[in-house]
Amino acid sequence: MSLRRIGVLLGKDLIWGPKNFIFILAFITPLVLTLVIQLLVGTFFSGKPTLGVADAGESRMVAALGQIEGLVLREYTSAETLQTAVRSGAVDMGLMLPAGFDEQLRGETAVALTVYVYGESLLRDRAFLGVTLTQQFRELAGQESPVTILSETVGDGASTPWEERLFPFVVLMTIIIGGMMVPATSLVEEKQKRTITAVTTAATSLEELFTAKGALGFGLSLFMGVFILLLNRAFGTQPLLLVGLLALSAVMAATFGVLLGAFVKDINTLFATIKGIGILLYAPAFVYLFPSAPQWIGRIFPTYYIIGPIMDVTQQGAAWADIWGDVAILVLLNLALIGAIAYVARRARAHPTMLPGVV
Repeated sequence: MSLRRIGVLLGKDLIWGPKNFIFILAFITPLVLTLVIQLLVGTFFSGKPTLGVADAGESRMVAALGQIEGLVLREYTSAETLQTAVRSGAVDMGLMLPAGFDEQLRGETAVALTVYVYGESLLRDRAFLGVTLTQQFRELAGQESPVTILSETVGDGASTPWEERLFPFVVLMTIIIGGMMVPATSLVEEKQKRTITAVTTAATSLEELFTAKGALGFGLSLFMGVFILLLNRAFGTQPLLLVGLLALSAVMAATFGVLLGAFVKDINTLFATIKGIGILLYAPAFVYLFPSAPQWIGRIFPTYYIIGPIMDVTQQGAAWADIWGDVAILVLLNLALIGAIAYVARRARAHPTMLPGVV
């Protein structure tokens, strides 16, 4: 394969892509959905997140937190009153600081703190407070923070806010529209206009064509995925891990989109196919919509391994050790899809009728 030819094909798609309805839809749909959801559930103009602190000593942490303009700080005299405040929703998160905490923080021994989280607090408020606490611990320690934060949900934990229930739909739709539908539509339209025949009968190979289309979907999906997480303030404390997960998810969406575009003959058939498999694509998001439903159901569907690890990190504060199994499955799915594209390209050269309109 020639990187130069792939670059030329990708550049052409980037120039003409903004004139395509699906390309524009990939930008607009996630933004509109985010705005509508936040307006409907009343969080778009919500106030600052509230942090409760019960200090058993005289930690400088309390004064430092009080200087942060992005949150409201409330102090409590005991762990019991702090937990009561969290349970009632008076604060979004509660932090109990033990006596001698500052000395422990500057020592070499790891410090474990339990943070109480209100069950109906907003995702973005949890993320903001989590990042803020991590930064303040680091500044107070004067080194990489030795604190391990243990999260404990109190209150009506089963009553998940609608913003969190609908958030997986937004993320999954962002990845799928940009990653899958854009390359699939681009391939089908080129087949209908017969421009693809001119490309594949010249020096360009099918592998190069498919790679360029996939790169277009991958780039758009990754860019919009990052943008939507930023817009929802859902990066939490592990932005690099989330970007990596978005990249793997974009690869899966883009490779599937290339295969779909290669086999579908026209736009009407493409839209009918996407409509038919829509329930399979978005089924894992329904599991998050109904938290009482058995969570194992979502694992049946391949797209779970797109949205599952992302939601674990953004909503549950999961680390790499918690999600590596699901990520490994996502990597295997990606390798299988890439292998399928390579196989299809080789077979299509030997059997031109395999992909009508492509060769």
